[in-house]
This record gives sequence, structure tokens and C-alpha cells, in this order.
Amino acid sequence: MQTAEVCDKIGKEIGICTVCVVGGLHRSIQKKQLKKGADIVVATPGRLLDLTTEDDLSLNYIEFFVLDEADRMLDMGFEKDIRAIADHLPEKKQTLMFSATWPKSIQSICNQYLVSPIKVTIGKADQLNANRNIKQIVEVIDPKSRDARLRELLKMYHNGKNKVIVFVLYKKEASRIERMLRERGWNVQGLHSDKNQAQRTIAMNSFKCGQCPLLVATDVAARGVDIEDVEYVINYSFPLVMEDYVHRIGRTGRSGKLGTAHTFFTVFDKKHSGALIQLLKEAKQVVPPEILKFGTAIQEKEPKIGKIELNVECNDDHLIFN
Repeated sequence: MQTAEVCDKIGKEIGICTVCVVGGLHRSIQKKQLKKGADIVVATPGRLLDLTTEDDLSLNYIEFFVLDEADRMLDMGFEKDIRAIADHLPEKKQTLMFSATWPKSIQSICNQYLVSPIKVTIGKADQLNANRNIKQIVEVIDPKSRDARLRELLKMYHNGKNKVIVFVLYKKEASRIERMLRERGWNVQGLHSDKNQAQRTIAMNSFKCGQCPLLVATDVAARGVDIEDVEYVINYSFPLVMEDYVHRIGRTGRSGKLGTAHTFFTVFDKKHSGALIQLLKEAKQVVPPEILKFGTAIQEKEPKIGKIELNVECNDDHLIFN
């Protein structure tokens, strides 16, 4: 929706029509807009594929196929839909992929969609890079102490008007943190996948305009969200992969401005210690001595090659996993 808004603003001046096709909104309205014709369709994979298979949208004349956040589009969460969409596209087209992170596990997959591609890289091509305008503070903490510490940090960082995003890992965690903060008087909104599109839009718009400048969000808000003047990002829980860490902290320090990212790191996150230490060093940030005890080795991310079947046998006193 954000991308379509920008395309629409620019396109109207030169007679280019943009239609936004996303899930969570009325399909009938999108169908009517498509029938009028469109030069640019900005879409999420699921809804685009639905409209294509139902013959409400033809991709036969597509000249440019653009994947934003391409690494996420090509992982196992979306790759099946992307492949199905690609099957509807003409062979003669230009494919473009954009992403702030480009893990090796995805690079091999992207070669299936690209022919003799030109690669443009900002920063070091073979490792993760963080914006050096972002001050990264990593705090090793006991998991049970995070609630109290979060409230302390908000008293330090949030004056009730400046924009702050608190990132958590799971939607239930987001709801609990949102509820806890609201009960203690904070003006806060939540953003996660349990909320419908209308609720998400309300939360995002109120955050953007400053009406509710404190947001508790899962990684649905970590990528592609362009919001001006986010001063602080607090990682209440560490993400599952380092790429998401880079995307999360990148919500601040945008457009040449400075920002701060404060991250809680627990014993349960120790497998990420090596990669995090390398990222901090590359960005000229302080590496807390406490994190060194978890080790400096970097674990390679395994490519997602398909669904894993798990068989569980239950005996009287234990489980057997095959």
C-alpha cells in the first residue's frame, strides 16, 4: 500500500495508472479497478495469484517483474506463490530484485529467475551491513528481567511524543507487551498478524502521524516500512535470523538522520552471538564483553529446501522424535 501510494503520486503527473492488489481488502473493489486498466500493479503474492487464476488479471503483457524484499519473497514462505506467478509471465521481460539483505541460501534460488544479471551492491557484498548512523546498544539480560527493563528504557527514550518501535518475536508476545504498557499508562498500539488489515492500517497511520508514537510490533513492521523520524528501536526479543535484525534496526537512522537501536540478548540467542559481534564491529559499534562468552563463531544459515516432516511417538514418560 505504501509503494502504491508513491507510484500513484508520481504516476498521476505523467498519466500512469497504479492499482494496489493486497489481501485483507475487498476483492470486488480491486477487480473494478483492474477492469479500468493499469500500467503498474503493486501486489502481495497471494492476492495477485488469486486474481490471476480467476482470470480477473492477465500477466501476459508484463514487461517488468519487480520483487521488493526479494530475499523474503524467495524463501519458503512465498516461493511457491512466486513460482506460480512467474509461470504466468511472458518469457521476454525484465526482472528486478531489491533487498537490504541477500543471504547465500537465497542467491542460488534467484538465479532461477534471472539471466546474466547485473548486481549492484552498497557496502560489502558477502556480509551483512548495518547503517552506521544507527547507534547499536546490545544488552545481555536475563529473559525474566526484560519487562522491567523495557519500562525503564521507555522512561529514558520515550517522552510521549517521539516515535519508538518495540520489536518482539511472536504475536502473542506483542499482545501481552501492548497490554502491559497500556495498563501502565503508555499510549501504545500493536501491529502483528492477528490484526486484520483495517486494524493494521489504523495502527500504522496513527504511528506515522504521531497520534500514537509508541508501536509494539512483530517482524511484519521490520521490512519496507518507511516512517520518518523513528528515533528509537527496542528489540525486546531477538529475531530468528540476523537479516531480520538488520531490517528491524533499519527503521531508525533513515534519510541521513541518527537513530538508536537497543537490543536485549539472552542465553537463548547465543547461536547469533558470532554474527552479531561481526556486525557490530563492521559498523564501528561497541561489543559488550558479556556477549563474548557465547562465542564468536558464525553459524551458517541453512537454505530452506522444503517442508520437514516430524514423527512423534509417545511413551508413558517421554517423547521420541524421528
